[in-house]
Amino acid sequence: MDIEKITRFADHLAAASREGVGVAPLTLLDPQISEIEAYHVQLKTIERKVKEGARITGKKIGLTSRAMQTLLGVEQPDYGHLLDDMIVENNGELPFEHVLQPKVEAEIAFLLKRDLEGPHVTIYDVLMATEYVVPALEIVDSRIANWQIKLEDTIADNASSGFYVLGGHPVKPQDLDLPLVGMAFYKNQELVNTGVGAAALGNPASCVAWLANKLHELGITLKAGEIILSGALSAAVEAKPGDVFHTRIAGLGSVGVRFGK
Repeated sequence: MDIEKITRFADHLAAASREGVGVAPLTLLDPQISEIEAYHVQLKTIERKVKEGARITGKKIGLTSRAMQTLLGVEQPDYGHLLDDMIVENNGELPFEHVLQPKVEAEIAFLLKRDLEGPHVTIYDVLMATEYVVPALEIVDSRIANWQIKLEDTIADNASSGFYVLGGHPVKPQDLDLPLVGMAFYKNQELVNTGVGAAALGNPASCVAWLANKLHELGITLKAGEIILSGALSAAVEAKPGDVFHTRIAGLGSVGVRFGK
């Protein structure tokens, strides 16, 4: 592992966050960057943030839809870390100066009550390890200018994470037919997307199982108490200053966020 390159690329992405201006794709600066190198760039960034006082609250899973995988030429999802400074209160306001080029996705979030350690985690294991599920909004963002990303770019950039919102009311996952749960997604009171749980790898719990098994490759275990965002149930929708988003997920209730002007 080229530690100097990992550090340089982490600095490159940190500059975008610090200055509020998107930067060149890592895959343009180094077309040979590997997936594992990209994950180590992400881990370097998270390590720095934790040293600065941030706390890891969970993980997010990206690229769970076949459409997004096809767009980036991949056959599996990716993942990123959630931190306590990414949390936005349900129906709260997110100042627009805190984001670069945000988009919003509707998802189902899992709260774990037990650790999940790969490499052989199943959907059943996920259901048994989950305290409850709730509706969530993820504000995805990219430090890469104009979203000109390939897989390694988004991995290195913490899976294009920005902020997240949890809402609704807690429900045990066994009390829902997760693949068939319906979702309606609204922007400024207008219905812009619909979806079902099956849009996330056939079952949101399958996404969490994938994550636990993927993390095993990096020596990481999902911990009790972590929130897991299981993947978008429809396409991401671009956000502008003043926009208001909310989603309703059958059996789980609603969750919303507004962007400052």
